[in-house]
Amino acid sequence: MNRRNLLRAGSALGATGALAGVTATSGTAHAAPPSTRRPLRVHLVLFDGVEELDFAAPYEVLSAAGFFSERPVDVRYVSATGPGTVTAAYGTKVRVDHPWAPREADLLVVPGGGYVRRDSPGVWAEIDRGTLPRALAAAVRPGLTVSALCTGVMLLSAAGLTRGRPCTTHHKARPDLERQGGVLKGARVVDDGDLVTAGGVTSGLELALWLVRRELGPDAANGLEAMLEYEARGTVWVRP
Repeated sequence: MNRRNLLRAGSALGATGALAGVTATSGTAHAAPPSTRRPLRVHLVLFDGVEELDFAAPYEVLSAAGFFSERPVDVRYVSATGPGTVTAAYGTKVRVDHPWAPREADLLVVPGGGYVRRDSPGVWAEIDRGTLPRALAAAVRPGLTVSALCTGVMLLSAAGLTRGRPCTTHHKARPDLERQGGVLKGARVVDDGDLVTAGGVTSGLELALWLVRRELGPDAANGLEAMLEYEARGTVWVRP
């Protein structure tokens, strides 16, 4: 375990201890036996022009979720164009090492970025190119939850995945999403089973915390909120 993960594990242990009313001692800690359950496999989709906070917040939350669950969590960056380097909206360069393999994922998370810049890298460029929307459309299968936040939802719309489905997106893109057949809900997170969408930018925190709560349980989500010193806010709409 590297230094950063060791520090995070320490923070996680402190958070869970506090939640359980346990006082830490200087005695030797006994780790729980490793889980034999299959990991929760999360693929976070990147593309040139993606908004930094859109992908960094879900990556942080979902990666840290493993500290609060007996089920391991495997989070990796993927791109529809395969391994390589992605340049985000503000110039951050991110290395994508893993291939596009949605059949090996339980959750796909699609961030947004660049929707107001038609002539720059971002969501519009990806829609015009068509590679990512086609890849998302082809990824759909039983057992896979496709999720998106902010204007990443417009990539799902371009793939035909939101038509006739309850959903939401960044407030400036909501009229476009509705015109394209999305059934808009006034919620920060909209959970329609195998399609989960969230509002703009910071909603990535709520999206990830909701997915943790749904897939790993409330204790994991509560532990994460304590570690992050962040309380999930806004309405979560769930199909009755």
